Amino acid sequence: MTDKPFVVVIAGPTAVGKTETALTVAEKFGMEIVNADSMQVYRYMNIGTAKPNKEEQRRVRHHLIDVVNPDEHFDAGMYKKLADATIQDLWNRGVVPLIVGGTGLYIRVLMRGICGQIPRNESVLKKLKEKLKQRGISELYGELTEVDPLLARRIHHHDRQRILRALEVYHSTGKPLSQWQEEHRFSDRPYRSLKIFLTRDRKELYERINNRTEKMFRCGLVEEVQMLLEMGYSPELKSMQALGYKETVAYLHGHMSLDDAIRTMKKETRHYAKRQFTWFRKEPGFRWLEASNTEKILNLVDGELQNAGV
Repeated sequence: MTDKPFVVVIAGPTAVGKTETALTVAEKFGMEIVNADSMQVYRYMNIGTAKPNKEEQRRVRHHLIDVVNPDEHFDAGMYKKLADATIQDLWNRGVVPLIVGGTGLYIRVLMRGICGQIPRNESVLKKLKEKLKQRGISELYGELTEVDPLLARRIHHHDRQRILRALEVYHSTGKPLSQWQEEHRFSDRPYRSLKIFLTRDRKELYERINNRTEKMFRCGLVEEVQMLLEMGYSPELKSMQALGYKETVAYLHGHMSLDDAIRTMKKETRHYAKRQFTWFRKEPGFRWLEASNTEKILNLVDGELQNAGV
């Protein structure tokens, strides 16, 4: 093996079937899976994050799952640091890492590098969080459109974490985050890679999203969220604002019916899938393949491993 690790990436929209495909690929080629889902890093959050279950984790060893508690800070920079160390360890052991997930930013910084480390500014962040609490996310997003319109167009107007970080960077450095990113250009290439984006017919994908949402509630999503609240985790936490958790909290607090919570989660998950498609269309080097075509995926991986001399 060469000094520069070779990795396989399997990305795709939520509910497309990444877990099933990744398990098949990993078992056939003796790989271990490195998680690239920003929600599966949290402990105790299993059902709503579609985290691989115990049986699936027994079939193939997984890394970077259950890394932090729901109230602990975790971001793309921390992810890259942990993932880089994990990949190097696997490579040193003669194992090809299989990166699996749908969080585009995590995969981007892992495969293409990250902006120079812009220091955190806790005092600025504290003021921004106070403004968020008093005036809401819409006002902060409006501020972002004024100070960094390029970045504002690229992120969702309810993405609290990225809006807060972008404003923190601007108010701390006087320079928009989009300018920092442009100067960096994500030009690092730390790994040789095969990058696969799984896709399905849009109607079929939405049906899978709807079915999986209903299954999550049948399998105890309400009880999982109730447990998290009883453990003292605030509904205002970034982790608790995630898809499924936010809607379930609203149901438990009497702000919507269970049927409305399920319906809202389905709708928001479909919207999230659309954003994932948009994100990955802009990412270079991905091969888009039908998730159902397992044979083609396996043949592609086999050929690329041979070409890489692995």
